[in-house]
Amino acid sequence: MRKPDLYNRVWAIVCCLLLISHFSPAQDLSYYLPDSVTYDPAIPKPKDIIYHEPGEWHVTHDRLVNYMQAIAKAAPDRVKLELMGFTYESRPQVLLIITSPQNHQRLEEIRQQHLQLSDPARSASLDIEQMPIVLYIGHSIHGNESSGANAALVSAYYLAAARGKQIDELLQHVVILFDPSFNPDGLQRFSTWVNQHKSKNLVTDPDSREFNEVWPGGRFNHYWFDLNRDWLPLVHVESRNRLQWFYKWRPNILTDHHEQSSNATFFFQPGVPSRVNPLTPESNQALTGKLAKYHASFLDRIGSFYFTKENYDDFYYGKGSTFPDINGAIGILFEQASSRGHAQKTENGILRFPFTIKNQFTTTLSTLEGAQALRKEFLNYQRDFYKNVQTEAATAPVRGYVFGSPRDKSKTTLFIDMLRRQQIDVYELNNSLQADGFSFEKGSAFVVPANQNQYKVIRAIFDKTLSYKDSLFYDITAWTLPLAYGLPYAELNAARFSNSLLGNKVDKAIAPTGMVAGGKTNYAYLFEWDEYYAPRALYALQEAGIITRASAGVFEIPVYNGTHKFNYGTICIPVKAQTMDADKLYDLIKTTVEQNGISAYALQTGNAINGSDLGSWKMRPVAEPSIAMLTGAGVNAPDAGEIWYLLDQQFNIPSTHLEVPTFNRCDLNKYNTLIMVGGTYNNLDKEKLRSWIQAGGTFIVTEEAVQWAAQNGFTNVTFKKPKEDTAKQIAYGEREYRTGAQKMNGAIFRAAIDLSHPLAYGYNYPFVDLFKANAVYPERNKNPYSNPLVYGDKPLQSGFVTKENYDAIKNSAAVLVNTLGNGRVISIADNPNFRAFWLGGTKLFMNAIFFGRIIEPGSGRNE
Repeated sequence: MRKPDLYNRVWAIVCCLLLISHFSPAQDLSYYLPDSVTYDPAIPKPKDIIYHEPGEWHVTHDRLVNYMQAIAKAAPDRVKLELMGFTYESRPQVLLIITSPQNHQRLEEIRQQHLQLSDPARSASLDIEQMPIVLYIGHSIHGNESSGANAALVSAYYLAAARGKQIDELLQHVVILFDPSFNPDGLQRFSTWVNQHKSKNLVTDPDSREFNEVWPGGRFNHYWFDLNRDWLPLVHVESRNRLQWFYKWRPNILTDHHEQSSNATFFFQPGVPSRVNPLTPESNQALTGKLAKYHASFLDRIGSFYFTKENYDDFYYGKGSTFPDINGAIGILFEQASSRGHAQKTENGILRFPFTIKNQFTTTLSTLEGAQALRKEFLNYQRDFYKNVQTEAATAPVRGYVFGSPRDKSKTTLFIDMLRRQQIDVYELNNSLQADGFSFEKGSAFVVPANQNQYKVIRAIFDKTLSYKDSLFYDITAWTLPLAYGLPYAELNAARFSNSLLGNKVDKAIAPTGMVAGGKTNYAYLFEWDEYYAPRALYALQEAGIITRASAGVFEIPVYNGTHKFNYGTICIPVKAQTMDADKLYDLIKTTVEQNGISAYALQTGNAINGSDLGSWKMRPVAEPSIAMLTGAGVNAPDAGEIWYLLDQQFNIPSTHLEVPTFNRCDLNKYNTLIMVGGTYNNLDKEKLRSWIQAGGTFIVTEEAVQWAAQNGFTNVTFKKPKEDTAKQIAYGEREYRTGAQKMNGAIFRAAIDLSHPLAYGYNYPFVDLFKANAVYPERNKNPYSNPLVYGDKPLQSGFVTKENYDAIKNSAAVLVNTLGNGRVISIADNPNFRAFWLGGTKLFMNAIFFGRIIEPGSGRNE
């Protein structure tokens, strides 16, 4: 009897502690810090600068930076502050370089020596006995997973203020690149939310407003992007700023502090063994396992529960904890159960914000301890990684890659820019060649040799993947970037590759320069729609009041030095139809095409040699788009953000963001284009939307919104459903794997495209590669003219898909057009703008905006 009594008393005490914990006063630094260490009183504590204890409030980004600046000022012998750059909202991205005073005195020498580890020609002679290990500690790439950034306050204080032999030895052997906030804009948004909803008497009810942010939440950056998917494609300024410093130092370890669901515990890598990308060496995972023992030991000391080898994986190299694995480093993901506010009731009791910070800080300490103890192993691993890379590249079946488009030089330039940011050597193509059905021409094509230090990164960018060890994935299963960019490319084997193909080395991507061929004219100007920035040029002209037309046919017409064949979508600017005089018009067109890297042609006649004359009905008027997009609660924020970013950053086109209540009361006649991405729109005024479309509006729906439009009678699109074998008995324990495998995480499929259709203007090949990460499988419309993009019998290009899903995708429609009154509903079943690096779908989406209204109404009728 005594044992149960004792158990009950202990449990009662625990429950009381949990109950009163949310009434406790703020935890001071002693709650977090090791008590065996003394601290320099000259170093300011966080509260001295940010005016509250860590964990008492969620730190705002401005105060976080203030503290990092104060630390660097107070401890200049240990801490150097670097400004990496600025976010879209002009918040500074700062980096602290923390090491011993002796190392700071020769910091550049240490950096240069460390870089030699990745150079097999010089690494063999390096003496690593006293060489410091380089550790990159990064926090809270998701702004609402803020225990990491708040733990940065404690970690920075500890590293600057701790005194004694132990810390001195650590800093002598470790150079720390300390990034307090991967996502400043998201952190600021989230901290403002939770702080303004904090009560003096902490409310722990998970349904309380404090724990339920308004849309889009703090996870994302300014444009509602998940920055933890951007380490490889490098779309955003935050990623580009950070990667410069990553490559400037090439760290041995990078830690990535995240949060997970509130009912979880703490995760650290290794993740699921079968879900490691095959490009990652096995020795990487072995070293990850060795470091994991330090995390386990440190968390055991403070009584924290944790798990490993579950849920999370190392497959997509766009994630911060996986990207280092192809750069001679070890990436470590930490996932702390999230309090989301200051104290929240969970199935494990009340989870307090200070406790989440303590776990994050503790694993920073364990990483430091492990890095110091395993220093030589990590340094040798990096040296061996690049030696092995050299061997692999020299014997690989693919010796290089050729890419480039003579008709879209801007997109080719953007691809080169991405490659150069990833430290990949690129060369001009020295001799024109034919490969994989494409013609690559000297002057517009480029070569990437496989045999270089960035071989693993090159493979991650160019490889197609069709076989997998596992069927469950944390993120996407394919991202082959030349397909994503929509560029012709080919693999070159040993028989096709030689050094004679390599022309001049490209140090920096140079944007093409535009021009007006033939100078000023009093008749008309033409420019083609092939180039990536043609929509930006068109909108700039329209915004200036210029009347524009687009060709619905192919024609050949005299130009200044002969004749030229113009394709579908060519933009025509008649001079005499403008209110602007001819001289000003020429200056405007010249400036516009130069800024956008396109060539315009001055015409003296409208009489075509072949095809229609300029006065034909096939020269369709193109209205200036006035765009609104539905946003707000229930809308998929990243999908909407991709469109916002595309229009705003890439094409300088404004778009109005309408939440449903505003949509229901505003005047829709201000807009001629309305965009809806996947989401829930339960309270939307559907009759108002229907009337607007019937009056001539263009309604563009993507992904799950295609189903919404059909279910609510805006189209008569029907859908295919995957067929599952329901007769087969499946064990309960296999349910996770069975249901998870059926999820479309994301793969690449090739659609056949009708090049004569307005939605295909500017494409030069009869196919487009699209990214699918949904279960939307439309049947083809009965009207054959209303299916401009369709999937065939073998559409898969790269990625994992189950047989059931693949059968549904085969011969389905990728894009459909329906007529509703005088308007058009354009249904795009996939995501043409995926994560803003899917440039191959950009033209399709911009065509829907600019040319949706000129699609012949009969081609969209499906009665």
